[in-house]
Order: sequence, then structure tokens, then C-alpha cells
Amino acid sequence: MTLKIRTILTLICGALIGLALASGAEYYYGVRHDLPVPLIAENDGLLAEILQHVKQEYVEQVDDRQLLEGAARGLVTELDAYSEFLDPDQYREIRISTTGNYSGVGLEVSMNEDGQVEVVAPIEGTPAEKAGLLSGDIILSIDNTPVDDSTINDTIKRMRGRPGSRVNLTVTRDAEDNPITYTLTRSHVHMKTVSAEMLEPGWGYIRIRQFNETTGTDLSRAVTGLEQAARNGSGGLKGLVLDLRNNPGGVLDAAVAVSDAFLEQGTIVSAEGRADDARFHYEASDGDLSRGAAIIVMVNGGTASASEIVAGALQDNHRATIAGEQTFGKGMVQTVIPLSYGRAVKLTTSHYFTPSGESIQGRGITPDVGLDDNQAEEGMAGISAKLTQAGTALIQGDAELGIALDVLKGDRVILTASRRLGIDPD
Repeated sequence: MTLKIRTILTLICGALIGLALASGAEYYYGVRHDLPVPLIAENDGLLAEILQHVKQEYVEQVDDRQLLEGAARGLVTELDAYSEFLDPDQYREIRISTTGNYSGVGLEVSMNEDGQVEVVAPIEGTPAEKAGLLSGDIILSIDNTPVDDSTINDTIKRMRGRPGSRVNLTVTRDAEDNPITYTLTRSHVHMKTVSAEMLEPGWGYIRIRQFNETTGTDLSRAVTGLEQAARNGSGGLKGLVLDLRNNPGGVLDAAVAVSDAFLEQGTIVSAEGRADDARFHYEASDGDLSRGAAIIVMVNGGTASASEIVAGALQDNHRATIAGEQTFGKGMVQTVIPLSYGRAVKLTTSHYFTPSGESIQGRGITPDVGLDDNQAEEGMAGISAKLTQAGTALIQGDAELGIALDVLKGDRVILTASRRLGIDPD
């Protein structure tokens, strides 16, 4: 296709310091000036009439900019659940999310059940990690300004800033009696979306948290590292667990790159829309990054949009086993169109289809193997001994991952009508 497409799916699943993930959608960037918008004659003045009445008669005075942005927001959000008007701050967050680069302290945070801002993890190599902040720390204040659930977006903004500038974070930690204050110097941060480790000799694990512009490159490095580790240990990489659970999506080009990395040929994804640049078709190119290693892809209800593209491409091309729960079912593409004064509109422009030609909108992708431990107690009991004896702490803390590895290695987990998970008898 002729237009560089950049898509990102966002689904509220926590917040990244300096990288706010907003509401679910995929999108690419483009500016269109050739689209006339004819209005029905009797409605030409409708919006102007309403605005005039609000200006003159509403009980409280409303700022003109606030009023017009509200009208624009309402106009777009009435179209569907994913289209929306973006003010300058929202548009800026989208661009940061797409690139994965910002200036800040390098913390991933989320709101916990108690309404506290909790550190999920410091990002490797960032000021936060170097200073010693830990997963589970509760952020009390930033520069002596208290933090709570009503100020998390402001908290994220205040942690970002000019490289070289300083910010004070006060946290509580379970192991400490008193709060700890850290003085951090902001720097450039790259949000790594890919992590990898060896589960067992020859059996690798790759987690993709979301898709941004560097995910394809990061994946290549991760697979190369696993292959090197496998050669040093067992002679080669036998299989990979690709974890897309709770991955809300991201840049479409990255999802295509990840799919293409494991496919020698076949369709990856296609899309249909009214505009020429809303219709596209991606085919895999030669070369399998994993050199034919077996692959199992883990998914759940938080696996959405761009991550569903990967799961669908690998499933329909018979390249991987999909394991887990039914995915979210986000099968539409939104185009982000820049507007004046740093604003933008995110507009649904396409429906996308898996290689089999299916739309997953509202349906999701059905896994080949279920991994829900509530449905698999009997099956899990049968392999629990093997799981506790083999593998890393990562497996021991994640029963679903243990089952996925067991499937990947050939201790087949089967599906039946009465028993979703079980183990083939010896």
C-alpha cells in the first residue's frame, strides 16, 4: 500500500510513567484535505443554533474553546466506541505511545485495589531503576505534592520533563518503616515492549506488552539472544512461548513485523474501508526468525487488536498453537488525523480481517487450547509435579505458562466437551 500505516491499540490496563495508554483503538497517521463534507441543507445551521443558545442561555458561562471542543468530541464519539476527538495533551500521549520514547524517570505504574499508585516495575536502565525503586513501591508524593487515584494522569505528567531536570519521589515500601524519598534526574527513556528469557534449555519465552515502532527490532534481538543461549546450552532453540496476554495492541506495522518474523509465506492481515488508503493487504516475506522452532501463543480477554492480528496470522497460517481464553475482539482500524492547534481526530476507517477472511470484531479469536485453570484443575493436577520440578520461577508463579510449555514440548493437552484440559495418557 502507498501510505505508511502506523496503528496502535489502546485499552486501559494501567499507566506508564511518561507513556499514558488511553482507550482501545488502532490507528495510523495521515492528513486528508480532499474530503468534502456536504451537509443536508436544513441542518446546515443546527450546530451553530445550539452553540448560540448555550452561549446565551446556559446557566453558567462556558469558555468558547471548551464549548467547541466538547461539540467536536460529542460529534465523533457518537459514531462508535473507538472514534474520538483528541485535545493536544491526548494527541501528544498517543505519539509518545507510538514511538515508546519520552523523557522521564522510567516507571511503569498502575492503580491498585486500594486506590494507590503502585510501581509495577522500573524500566531497565532508567533513572528509577538505577536509584533503586522497586516493584510494589507505593508513590505517596511527587515534589511534595500528594498522589492519589484522582491525580494519576497529573502524576504521570509531572514525572516527565526536560532531560537533566530533577524530580523528588516519595514512596512507601513494605519492608521499610518510614517513607523513602528519591531524587531522580530525568533522562530519555525507551519503553521496551519485548522481554525474553529461557524457561528450560532449548525452550524460550517472549513477552510482548504492546506494539510500538521498535517492537519488531526488539523482537529480533530477543530471538537472537534466545538462540545464542540455546546453542550454548542444548544445541538449538526448540520452541518459543509467545505471551500476548493482556496486550492491548499497538502499532500495526509492528504487529505485521512480528507476524512476518515467524512466517515464510501467507497473508498476515487485510483491511477494507471507503478511502483508498484504508484498504490494505499484507503478505509474509521469506525467512523465519526462529528457524522453524515450535511456537505457542498465549492469549486472554485482554489480548486485543494488533495482538489479535499476530495471533490470527499465526493461527490461520498453521504456524503456532493459540492457547488461553477468547481474545477481546477488536477488528477495526482508526485513523488519527492531525488538526489545527495540536489537536487531532481519531476516526474508524477500516475493518480488518485475519488471513482466513474472518472479521474478529465483537468475536475475538478462539484458542486452539484452553488454559483457564478454573476449567483445568484436573488437568493441572496431572502435570503439577512436572511443572514444579522443571523450569524457572517464572513458570512456578504462572500455572498457565507452565501448561503452555507442557503443550509446546509435546505433553499434549487435549480439548474435549466434558473436560477442557487434560493430559494424554502415557
